[in-house]
Amino acid sequence: MPRILMYCTRVCPYCVRAEQLLAKKGFSGDRIEKIQVDDFPEKREEMVRITGRRTVPQIFIGERHVGGFDDMAALDAAGELDPLLQA
Repeated sequence: MPRILMYCTRVCPYCVRAEQLLAKKGFSGDRIEKIQVDDFPEKREEMVRITGRRTVPQIFIGERHVGGFDDMAALDAAGELDPLLQA
């Protein structure tokens, strides 16, 4: 199972939706490493530097940056999310 890393905040509805989609795929709780950027401003800076994006969530599956919730949902709709999660 790949490592899932998600930069997020406590109040972001897209972060919640991303977690719900991942839970539907069998990834929940401690199987998702969450970095709360509202608690750690230096982590937000890290996220922007790594991804080039300022919005949350920013999701990594393994080493691959899949983007935000909309990007991950699009991968799912295209049938490309499951293979990433099974790698």
